[in-house]
This record gives sequence, C-alpha cells and structure tokens, in this order.
Amino acid sequence: MRRYLRVVGLCLACGFCSLLYAFSQLAVSLEEGAAGGRRPQAAAMGSWLADGGRGPGRGAGSAGFGRPGRYSLKTQPAEKMHLAVVACGERLEETVTMLKSALIFSIKPLQVHIFAEDQLHDSFKDRLDSWSFLRRFNYTLYPITFPSDSAVEWKKLFKPCASQRLFLPLILKEVDSLLYVDTDILFLRPVDDIWSLLKKFNSTQIAAMAPEHEEPRIGWYNRFARHPYYGKTGVNSGVMLMNMTRMRRKYFKNDMTTARLQWGDILMPLLKKYKLNITWGDQDLLNIMFFHNPESLFVFPCQWNYRPDHCIYGSNCREAEEEGVFILHGNRGVYHDDKQPAFRAMYEALRNCSFEDDAVRSLLKPLELELQKTVHTYCGKTYKIFIKQLTKSIRSRYDTPPRER
Repeated sequence: MRRYLRVVGLCLACGFCSLLYAFSQLAVSLEEGAAGGRRPQAAAMGSWLADGGRGPGRGAGSAGFGRPGRYSLKTQPAEKMHLAVVACGERLEETVTMLKSALIFSIKPLQVHIFAEDQLHDSFKDRLDSWSFLRRFNYTLYPITFPSDSAVEWKKLFKPCASQRLFLPLILKEVDSLLYVDTDILFLRPVDDIWSLLKKFNSTQIAAMAPEHEEPRIGWYNRFARHPYYGKTGVNSGVMLMNMTRMRRKYFKNDMTTARLQWGDILMPLLKKYKLNITWGDQDLLNIMFFHNPESLFVFPCQWNYRPDHCIYGSNCREAEEEGVFILHGNRGVYHDDKQPAFRAMYEALRNCSFEDDAVRSLLKPLELELQKTVHTYCGKTYKIFIKQLTKSIRSRYDTPPRER
C-alpha cells in the first residue's frame, strides 16, 4: 500500500512539473509574439507616409522617382511613364508649355526625352532645371540624330527634324513603351490616362493614333493622297502611343518586297519609293506602313488628338462633344495667330499658369471669359468642350484631399 502511494505521489509531482514548464513556454511565446508584432507595425507606419510628389529641390538629372504605395507594407517603385518630343527652330516655348500641361495633372513619375537642335539645349536646361522641385519629373536632352548615310534626306523631309520620331524605337533601345507628342500639344487630363491605353492593345497592336479626320468630305488623305493610307481618312501622328519593344521585334508586310522587314530596315526603302508622292513626310510613311499592317494599329478617338480640323467647319468630333477634349493639338500655328482664338486662349492660359495649386485652381474663370470672346468662330461656338475635361482634371487633382487622390 505504501509503495502504491509513493508511485501516485511521484506521478503527481511529474505532472505538476510538466504543467509548470508548459506555462513558462507559453509565456515566452506570447512575449516574443508581442515584440515581433511591434516591429512590423513601426515599419508599416513608415511606408504609409506617401510622398505627395513635390518635395525639396532636386536636379533635373536626379532620380526623384519612387512614390511608395499608400497601403503597401513594402515600398514599391512607381511606374515611370516615358514622353518624347522633338523640338527644332522656334519651338522652345511651345515645348515648355506642353511639358507644363503634362506635369500639372499627371500622377505617376514622368521621364521626358527631348530631341532638340544643339542651340536649344542650354535654353531647355535653364527652363527645366528651374522645375527641380517637381520630384515626379526627370528629363534627358538628345541631339537630332539620323542614320549617317541618309541624314540629308531625312532632314529635308517635310520640316527640319520632323522625321526624328521615326527613329525613336532605334535610339531609345532601353525604353519599352513611349508616348510621342508634337510640340503644339496641350494635355487637359493626366498623361496617365492615355498611358493606360497601352493595356488595351491586343497581341498584334504596336502603336496607337487618332484618325486624321472624322468627316470624309473634308478629309485630306481620301481626297488628295497619292499613296496608301490607313483606314478611310488616314491617321494623325501628332499624338502617338508606342509599344516600342513590339515595334522593334515586328516584321512588317510591305509593297516593296515579298519579305517582311523590321522597323530599322523598312524606313529607307519606304522613303525612296514614296518621296515624290508624300506631302506630310513621316506621317505619310506611317500611314503607308499601317495600311499594309492594319492589325498593328490601335485607333483611339479624336478627343485624344483634337485639332482645328474638328471644328473649323463645324463640330465633327462626337466624343469631344460628349466628354470634352482630352488632348488639344494646335497645329496650323493656331496658338500664335488670330485665326482660331479659342485655341490661342487655351495655350496662353496654360503658358502663363504656374505650378502653384492656387494658380491652377484659379485658371478656369478667366479662361472661360476669354473663350466666350471667341464665339464668333466655329471653334469658339463649342468652347465648353475645351474646358469640360480641364475642369474635371483640376477638381480631381487639386480640389480633392491628398489622401483620396
């Protein structure tokens, strides 16, 4: 009996020790878990402090990119948009105004590639370096460059430097996608929005442009062209969105040889065959190329490339009438003469606007008053479509609390 009691006592003692050990391990585990939980919380708090996009001064060549995701525990590099422009002659002021309109509304970081004559480089640096406080902006200047064996021919095509855009896929070899615009472009909504159209490309599409005309009765290509052109009225290359990786890889059908040719091989043969038949230079060559390869082109509506042609004989861009103008294209020199005062009023308003939030907010009222003075012209009669999207862009970007942008 005594032996039995000893065994029971020993078992109870072992059980009590095991229970004490289990409780001690549980306490240690809870302590470590609490400490471990505090460390990620501190890191998360730091990563949630998103930069508003405008910070302390940075040089134009600095890498002032990388806005962390607002609700991400890890810092994610912001997607960088690439914008290219070619500026020659007296196009400095137009180019600077175009870039200002892009930066006023855009959200993601913008890398700008500026191809300009050598004598313009210092002026560009002086103007753009003063924008170093814009951390979402970076730029690179390039000389005008053509293949050495045919440079003279390319320089003489249409206007000096105009055909430079054809060689962007071959020069910017490290850039996957690019938005090319003429100098006389004004963005009335974020570049981000046209950039997002890249995601709408199907597997065969390599570039996007808008039709040259909406109304065939006033179309140029369908009435006068002596060469093939895309679609019913051709396309306008003043705003051209490109997946340049696809462009470099593609083999293009053509009417010069049964063999398909890549981008770098097709340009000179096209010029040699059609140089006596083309009027609008590089734009005509693009039309010929996409005539033979229509599956490669994504066509976006006219509101993304709204020109005087859409209103000088009466409004003919239905999408702009419904939603407003997204990108204004002041070709025909309308920003600098009195032929289309509505276009000039838009240009002057954005040229004179500063980057200060209050200046952008106060842009609309005086602009609308100026536009009301243009109602004696066909374009002026529809002036509300000029500011419809602009109003939305300003309210969205500048009147919405930062945490909701």
